[in-house]
Amino acid sequence: MADWGPVVMALVLFILLTPGLLFQLPGKSRVVEFGNMQTSGMSILIHTVIYFCLITIFLIAIGVHIYTK
Repeated sequence: MADWGPVVMALVLFILLTPGLLFQLPGKSRVVEFGNMQTSGMSILIHTVIYFCLITIFLIAIGVHIYTK
């Protein structure tokens, strides 16, 4: 059986936390900007840290598993 939980969680979090797609933290002119499709080095760093924290919580602490036959 294949465990697709880590793959699905990583993909969903990657899409949701892409800087500038839904939100950007910190933004160019404000702290949080929504849907501006721009990015900076600092926002990439912050979104990477948020991604690492969430993927660690979901995969290690909660233990998300999706099995297929």
